[in-house]
Amino acid sequence: MNITRRAFNCCLVAGLAGAVLPVHSRVVKAADLVEGRDYVPIVPPQPGESPGRIEVLEFFSYGCPHCKDFHPLVMAWAARLPRDVSFMRVPVTFGRATWTNLARLYYALEATGDLNRLDDAVFRAIHEERVNLFTSSAIVTWIKREGVDEKRFKAAFDSFGVGTLVSRSDRMVRDYRVRSVPVLTVAGRYMVTGQAARTLADLLPIADGLIEMSRRIGGAARR
Repeated sequence: MNITRRAFNCCLVAGLAGAVLPVHSRVVKAADLVEGRDYVPIVPPQPGESPGRIEVLEFFSYGCPHCKDFHPLVMAWAARLPRDVSFMRVPVTFGRATWTNLARLYYALEATGDLNRLDDAVFRAIHEERVNLFTSSAIVTWIKREGVDEKRFKAAFDSFGVGTLVSRSDRMVRDYRVRSVPVLTVAGRYMVTGQAARTLADLLPIADGLIEMSRRIGGAARR
């Protein structure tokens, strides 16, 4: 077992899996946050890609069962974020060939315009229907069945652009020092840890508090 796998198995969310609770199960104010319990600082702070806005990142993988449980919660939460906050998802690979294919799947679906329609379906196929989506050939077979144009999808999946996005994601995982998923970061300055969280839903009010904290200190990290 390699170190990445150990880190994944030991991640915080292992104890939170399967929770399906309302998005705002509690309210956390910036003044209530405790460093080391609710969040850790990102050192050095990382620049965002949304000038003038507070950037929230979700690091995830379609192959992670906890990400599957977290997905409906975080997407409902993200849909209600205020205008000064941007939300972006970052598929991780942790150096695994299977998860690299899943990251390419995410970006290829985004490129073809099929992501919104099939985002939930990918999680469902892997974790509920036990479909093998870990090789490029298996992915192509599945997307054809889901009504995606095979030629257009394969062109995107194998493209330099998608490869560049996956490389960027890997770089962000290193720069943000992400060791497990799902993980939320706020403004390039804070990583939600939620050591006292009882459910996955409890991570989101902590992110709300960190967004409030980021506003007070002037938003995102600067380049």
